[in-house]
Amino acid sequence: MDFVNEWNGYAACTLQSTLRMSNEAFAKHLDVQVRTVAGWHQRPETTPRGETQQLLDIALERASKTEKARFFQKLGKNTETTETSSDDVQALKVSIAIVVRDDKVLLVCRRGEDGKGINWQFPAGMVKPGVRPETVAARETFGETGVHCSPLHQLGSRLHPITHVFCEYWLCEYLTGDAENLDVVENVSVVWADKRELTRFIPADQIFPPILEALEATSE
Repeated sequence: MDFVNEWNGYAACTLQSTLRMSNEAFAKHLDVQVRTVAGWHQRPETTPRGETQQLLDIALERASKTEKARFFQKLGKNTETTETSSDDVQALKVSIAIVVRDDKVLLVCRRGEDGKGINWQFPAGMVKPGVRPETVAARETFGETGVHCSPLHQLGSRLHPITHVFCEYWLCEYLTGDAENLDVVENVSVVWADKRELTRFIPADQIFPPILEALEATSE
């Protein structure tokens, strides 16, 4: 039997597309807020809270056999082996900003987490076709935190170990602006964290190694 081990925004939006529903219709179908569905489109790496995970499970279970087959095909899963196709997942790209200010690095705390997946994160946004990833990194940072930054160079890319979304990481220089939570729907808090204490916010095994190397280099 096919199932989703843990939903993220990308998988939820894939189900919405499979069911051919608008944001409003899908929100009503799941019994969630429309802004929740819109948030999944804006931040596909987001992990929905536990009760929403269950609602998505139910929606998938109630889908027809044809819809289920189409869903797993879109998601990049083979309906017989349930193996993930990296090519399909990589079609969705997220740009992540590592904003450094002296001995601090900028972090946001996502709302709606229940202990699973990611809680504290770097500012990030989905890269739409035709938009430069570094532009997304700077724009989303300002939109979420009010901080202006300038991307310096790409630190690399990977499939995220938890969300399985393709991520590009950009080291960014702080320009100006006071860090504040400008996206209260998605975020709980925004902080400048000490570089040396980053692993208190994000487990070391979840941090892309080039990020730690870059932060260490900027501290020298």
